[in-house]
Amino acid sequence: MARLLIVDDEKNIRRSLETFFTSCGYSVTAAADAHSALHAIASADGFDLVLTDFRMAEINGLELLERVKRRMPDAPVVLMTAYATVENAVAAMKAGASDYLSKPFSLQEVQHVVERALELRSLRAENRTLRAALDDLPMLDSRSPRMRALVQTARQAAASEATILLVGESGTGKNVLSREIHGWSPRAARPFVAVNCTTLSEELLESELFGHVRGAFTGAVKDKPGRLEAADGGTVFLDEIADLPVALQAKLLRFLQERRFERVGGAATIEVDARIIAASNRNLEHEVAAGRFREDLFYRVNVISLPVPALRERAEDIMALAEQFLSASALRNRRPGLKFAPEAAQALRAWRWPGNVRELRNAVERAVVLSRGETISREDLPDSIFRPQTAPLTAPDAPASLEEVEREHIRRVLADAVTLEDAADTLGISVATLWRKRKRYGIE
Repeated sequence: MARLLIVDDEKNIRRSLETFFTSCGYSVTAAADAHSALHAIASADGFDLVLTDFRMAEINGLELLERVKRRMPDAPVVLMTAYATVENAVAAMKAGASDYLSKPFSLQEVQHVVERALELRSLRAENRTLRAALDDLPMLDSRSPRMRALVQTARQAAASEATILLVGESGTGKNVLSREIHGWSPRAARPFVAVNCTTLSEELLESELFGHVRGAFTGAVKDKPGRLEAADGGTVFLDEIADLPVALQAKLLRFLQERRFERVGGAATIEVDARIIAASNRNLEHEVAAGRFREDLFYRVNVISLPVPALRERAEDIMALAEQFLSASALRNRRPGLKFAPEAAQALRAWRWPGNVRELRNAVERAVVLSRGETISREDLPDSIFRPQTAPLTAPDAPASLEEVEREHIRRVLADAVTLEDAADTLGISVATLWRKRKRYGIE
């Protein structure tokens, strides 16, 4: 039963709303002014929604809204007024009102507004629960000695100010590890800002990182701070740094050396205290040798290098991760109680997972959505994991590079996919990123 607080100094309106919503099954408390409303809030366990008049003596509805938000930040507040103006409506929405009603209104109108606000509150609470369930997944808990050693080293490195480079195949969890490193560091209370170097053009990426001033380019109608400024005191995660354009590599190098930069089109030098964690699914030494990555920048970002193992190199973790993904996906898709059939679990353990943890997550999500019973069967899993395992890319005495592994995996996925969109979805990347990788690797 939702709990409503109705605040209005007009007795007839107050009683009419109280009677109506009580008949609808709500628990209703009525107050004749803001002081009485605040007393009711202080005396009760809280309310699910506040419906208040805008114009009242001493404390008006806007002031009451601000006080309610301080005490009950999740409770929606709906304002009512007989003196509706655009300015009042804008002020109310800026202050955090969930809706705005003009008097006179019908009881059906106010009922619709209240139900919509309560539904939105419920959805937001559910989303927070889902995010918490996902965030609480112990992604880095491992039975693998190699993974445990990596986490131990990462914890030790987190306490320092050193720049960290995470190296590993796509989908191994480098972004998860980067967030954990930030959380373990003295900068944990400050912002963590992630930038994917593959998703934007050179011009947009420069603006995204360093910001721009008004008039710097077409569409730059006002000054805009970049991600580095947003992360002042915290951490910036540069995902797939190997794709950073050469021109921006020089600007990033200067920042790493001096902690200074200029916005695009600006002359003022800005100083920012932000730690850099970079990640790459390619061997940066090979990129340096090929002339695609600056050698001096490589040495700046490679202070502490942490190789993140592929999932096939920590096979003992496959089912533990699969069970975690199953719990989270079942909650998100309202399928409680789902479990893996023995033959499905065996199939998950047997596959090499070239797409790593991301591929495993997608496979479990698909199975949760498509399963019809209380058990995920072998038939609910993607067909791709039942294909014959291919031979290694190179002889055992000549290990494949990360670039070779990625090229071959993309080639195989493209060969099996009907469209580029299907291939990108399987790989867990955007179509634009897939197009650039095809061009880089010469894949038709």
